[in-house]
Amino acid sequence: MIIRFSSIDEAFKWFLDNTYKQLPADQKKGRLTYAWRDYTHNGSISEKRMKEILEEFGEVKVRTEVCYKPA
Repeated sequence: MIIRFSSIDEAFKWFLDNTYKQLPADQKKGRLTYAWRDYTHNGSISEKRMKEILEEFGEVKVRTEVCYKPA
């Protein structure tokens, strides 16, 4: 199953709502808890850090698409 998102932020929010909540308590300690707290309360987590965490739990492919239509 592949789930598509329009941004790393959107993917990380999905991860927190769906995967993080299902993790056993011993896995929610440390780095993941700090990331959850930073995202939820401060919004001060970098895309790089979000991507690194997502990559621990699955495969992440980020593509940029540029569409240009000349006048």
